[in-house]
Amino acid sequence: MARRTAAEATGSKPVPLDLQTMRETAARLLSEDAVPRACALACVGEARMRLRLEPSNGTLPAAVAHAQKLARSVRALADHYVTLGGEQ
Repeated sequence: MARRTAAEATGSKPVPLDLQTMRETAARLLSEDAVPRACALACVGEARMRLRLEPSNGTLPAAVAHAQKLARSVRALADHYVTLGGEQ
């Protein structure tokens, strides 16, 4: 079954995204200090999820890929810690 976009189904032209307006609207709804905190909490959740996982199989490449994902989480968490006012 072929998939069609809403614009194709209705015969109208697709409307381009107005990213600036979207960002401005989101900024009005979110306080300045809430966004970094929310982002850090999301990062914590992702790190926890990665810690629960194990490499997809017992091969060395899978273990290295898993370790790299954990390393990216560590780096991101450290960056968030500094952004939120922690020591370097």
